[in-house]
Amino acid sequence: MLADGVFDLRFHLEDEAIEVRTLMDRYENVPMSLADACLVRLSEIHSRIPVVTIDSDFLVYRRHGKQMIRIISPHGA
Repeated sequence: MLADGVFDLRFHLEDEAIEVRTLMDRYENVPMSLADACLVRLSEIHSRIPVVTIDSDFLVYRRHGKQMIRIISPHGA
């Protein structure tokens, strides 16, 4: 599927470092992992695509500080 272009994996942490760090600082009480911060950032960039996760923290995280993230999860939302 990757070779067929089904997945778009263009995410360069070095280009998104400020935004990712800002997310990790905002959610330091959760605490937010680097992987979670990258997924939240991807959800900001690609807002129409839901995040598939089993991590209930995605019920707490918000895109752009206020928008719920569309998720596919056994936890709902």
